[in-house]
Amino acid sequence: MCGTVLRVSKWAVLPVVLASVLAVPSFDAQATSSVPKRHPAASASIRKASFHPQAGHASLAGHAVAARHLKAGRYRLAGGVHRVTFSPRAPLSARAFEPRDTSRPYGLRSNIAYMIDQHTGETLVDRNSQSVVPIASVTKLMTAMVVLDSKAPLEELIEVTDDDRDQDKFTGSRLAIGSTLSRDDMLHIALMASENRAAAALSRYYPGGRQAFVDAMNRKARSLGMIDTHFENPTGLSKYNVSTARDLAKMVEAAYQYPLIRQYSTDLKYEVDTGRRTLYYHSTNILLRDEDWDIGVQKTGYIRESGICLVMQTTIDGRGVVMVLLDSAGRHADFFDAARLRAMLTSGGAHVTEANSAAGGN
Repeated sequence: MCGTVLRVSKWAVLPVVLASVLAVPSFDAQATSSVPKRHPAASASIRKASFHPQAGHASLAGHAVAARHLKAGRYRLAGGVHRVTFSPRAPLSARAFEPRDTSRPYGLRSNIAYMIDQHTGETLVDRNSQSVVPIASVTKLMTAMVVLDSKAPLEELIEVTDDDRDQDKFTGSRLAIGSTLSRDDMLHIALMASENRAAAALSRYYPGGRQAFVDAMNRKARSLGMIDTHFENPTGLSKYNVSTARDLAKMVEAAYQYPLIRQYSTDLKYEVDTGRRTLYYHSTNILLRDEDWDIGVQKTGYIRESGICLVMQTTIDGRGVVMVLLDSAGRHADFFDAARLRAMLTSGGAHVTEANSAAGGN
């Protein structure tokens, strides 16, 4: 058994997370539909929130989400078991499809959790980090890197067209067809508010068009050593955009090297003028509202097949770490898990792996 097994009180993370959740003001629901509605009115959150010490997490009445598991190539979803049909073009390591740990060490609600020391590469938490799963709008970190790598003028105007409509989930968007924004504004709202049409439009204006853009995304992934990753589109709405927690940690570290990605992904709000009206956008990550969090880069994501996803670089007690939380179920489950992982470090925990969790964790 490597490292020190840390027993964390199930109440230890409650004040931090509830302070973040209950302090969030109400704002317009995201029209992107790449994340679930995370931000009900504060009063509704207060009425519905209840804490269950046995489970070590907060639950909200009326918002139960069916558990999702990826085992032996199957998704278990509400209504039955459906076989995964994607065949990624990129080679996938066989070990990625090994049986996954289904225990819940330390009360984590994410089926996949991975945390590393940003500077040493030391693994601090590892739960199913090599499982290949859909990654939803976490994709947009790669989208942003490809846009910036192209060196295209950020002030160039980009128009939203019918080609930017969501053909995967048929979601809507507040960014109407015919809206015109600068490439800079498109990048900003794609990262901060997960605006899907913005990401789609950015890819269409790439030299060679959208397919050339997606090809560039996959080349970038290979250059970063993301051997179990494959992209089909720039938004993440496709269930065939797949990766592993280990690969995504590499992507987060790479994205952290881009000052604009750090700034735009961590902004709380932003407004744009489409030429027709002014739109007000807000971040999809409520942890950014908590002054106790020092987050350098982040991205949330959600589609039904992926569950709730969160990746970020953050500094905890002067230590830079990268967190990857995938396939979470339940309102704010990813944010609660992030707080749990932070509590493990601030309480003196050094390592939490599948092996030592099974030996002594609960």
